[in-house]
Amino acid sequence: MQLIDGKATAAAIKAEIAEEVKEIVAQGGKQPHLAAVLVGHDGGSETYVKNKVLACEACGFKSTLIRFEDTISEDELLSCVDKLNKDDDVDGFIVQLPLPKHIDEQKIIEAIDYRKDVDGFHPINVGRMAIGLPCFISATPLGIITLLKRYGIETSGKKCVILGRSNIVGKPMAQLMMQKQYGDATVTVCHSRSKTLKEECRAADIIIAAIGQPDFVTADMVKDGAVIVDVGTTRVPDATRKSGFRLNGDVKFDEVAPKCSYITPVPGGVGPMTICSLMKNTLAAGKKEYYK
Repeated sequence: MQLIDGKATAAAIKAEIAEEVKEIVAQGGKQPHLAAVLVGHDGGSETYVKNKVLACEACGFKSTLIRFEDTISEDELLSCVDKLNKDDDVDGFIVQLPLPKHIDEQKIIEAIDYRKDVDGFHPINVGRMAIGLPCFISATPLGIITLLKRYGIETSGKKCVILGRSNIVGKPMAQLMMQKQYGDATVTVCHSRSKTLKEECRAADIIIAAIGQPDFVTADMVKDGAVIVDVGTTRVPDATRKSGFRLNGDVKFDEVAPKCSYITPVPGGVGPMTICSLMKNTLAAGKKEYYK
């Protein structure tokens, strides 16, 4: 069994990006600039945004953090999005989700200029990805594809089961694993209504678990030699930790790992790659790689 080290892979990629940014700036080019909008004080979102700002520093990007209280109106947030759309110095920006209940998330996502949508959530980017055109790809699926490639994991002709059908992970992941470039897998998407979920998993060469239920995937669901990618990050109480909780994946790691050829740990697997993919998208935005 080989552990897929997302932390080390992300660090290597950020170092490569930093080198490229140095060259761009040395040749008189513009330093890529990522802005993040954070509404309210959700613990998980605070941590994510802090890590994104640190990653920007590591990559040599300029970063701006715009904070609002969760009492902000939808119109005020839309006006902030409009400002960022029009700001020529900002190459890409994200509005950190989830947003407060009184704000329509989809409306905010659609208001973002798709050429600056480095989260890859805008319908134009989602649609372009579905038909295999160059675009910003949602950060977690892009991070997973990058990990599989970097570890030389064969996907062509393999049976891949994706657990979960969210717009952020499950659906885009299924699209990517089906693509002709890299992917080329036979893909099955399972979710809370799937009746044959365990049987599907037992037949899979690759399982990508993004269902949000701690320890959901157990040893009896995994065939010998399978590749397991665990996207789950649920906070579970843990009295032995200073924080009082630990991050738990969707896979029961201790019993599943011995059966695998490759597996991602939680934390330190997919998580660091998500932020690293956002950096890749920001660099592409700065270079006008997909859209002029």
